[in-house]
Amino acid sequence: MPKTKLQNVIFTIIMAVIMVYGMIVYNVALNTGGVTNQTFLLALHELPIMAPIAFLLEFFVVEKLATRLAFSFMRPTDRPQFITYAISTMIVCIMCPTMSLIATLLFKEPSFGAWVHTFGCNMPMALIWQLLYCGPLVRLIFRTLFRRQLAKA
Repeated sequence: MPKTKLQNVIFTIIMAVIMVYGMIVYNVALNTGGVTNQTFLLALHELPIMAPIAFLLEFFVVEKLATRLAFSFMRPTDRPQFITYAISTMIVCIMCPTMSLIATLLFKEPSFGAWVHTFGCNMPMALIWQLLYCGPLVRLIFRTLFRRQLAKA
């Protein structure tokens, strides 16, 4: 979707913020035993810490690696929507264990078991959140923001 470096930066920022916020809400709900109005406010406290980390990882490392992995089983001639799903799935497969490790180190009693538990709880949610909600929403926001530039390209 992004055609320029600036567009890629903006797309990645939007994706990181929305994806991370959703996952923080999920983890706060797990830790507090449910979702209340307070859950959404509590999640905002971790967002300034985790969103920049997610952006840096995604932008400088994960995007390229995930694309290479996706094209190990996809062909450039495959339907663009399937390529998008493949890349998104590979991003989750890399980002989820990585971000779970970082969250475990920052917010929990760091141990291998705590990381495995966190990753195990987060992976299904991250995949569903990315493929069904966050990804489509971010692409819609991006297309809306860059409607004119994308039409010219």
